[in-house]
Amino acid sequence: MQPGNEVLYSIGTPSESDEMVCLLGETFALYDPPAVAAGLTPPEFEHFVRLLCPHTGRQGLTIIARSAETGEMMGAPLAEDAASHLPAGLESLSAKFDLIFDILGQLDTEYRSGRTVSPGESLHLFLLGVARRFAGQGIARQLVAECVANGIRKGYHVAVTEATNRTSQHIFRKLGFHERVRRSCFDHRFDGQAVFASIAAQGGPILMDKSLSRGPAIAPTAAAPAAG
Repeated sequence: MQPGNEVLYSIGTPSESDEMVCLLGETFALYDPPAVAAGLTPPEFEHFVRLLCPHTGRQGLTIIARSAETGEMMGAPLAEDAASHLPAGLESLSAKFDLIFDILGQLDTEYRSGRTVSPGESLHLFLLGVARRFAGQGIARQLVAECVANGIRKGYHVAVTEATNRTSQHIFRKLGFHERVRRSCFDHRFDGQAVFASIAAQGGPILMDKSLSRGPAIAPTAAAPAAG
């Protein structure tokens, strides 16, 4: 952490949605490998985040990082109960998202193996982003740690995430998350096309989880082979 750059962590509220939309829209469209490979623009990704923010904000599971000096939002994930229903309006998204939903949906299907997740059981962390000028200061790692601690206080048994790049995968591993399912950007096909060939060096998205208590958790499944 840079001198004088103290960070405050707090539970996000719906009133902070506009800031989260701007931060996560730019961060993911410009720097997250699947979004870049799909050709998503910041406005297109912002529209996606705007659809998600209302219900994640109401659940009190998302943690925000702000500068103590300026009050600026430095980073945030989105966090929700994994049993939440999909938000309305997804049909209005760019068709480019279909590529990402396809590969991530495969992770989720294999992980759950037809099992229904009950409300209050599984904490879902996703879209972890830190503003570019604050990167490398440990904020992303602390955001995950704060989200997990908040989930434990609320009685969740397991935390789960789809880590889509090597940086986030490293952060989650360091915090005790374990790989359960993987998909290969090299091998994945969408409508017969190798849509993620340009990011094959990234390996591929990984679904990871971490037990938060002795309560019930989703049983691990064998991981799919990594890209060669």
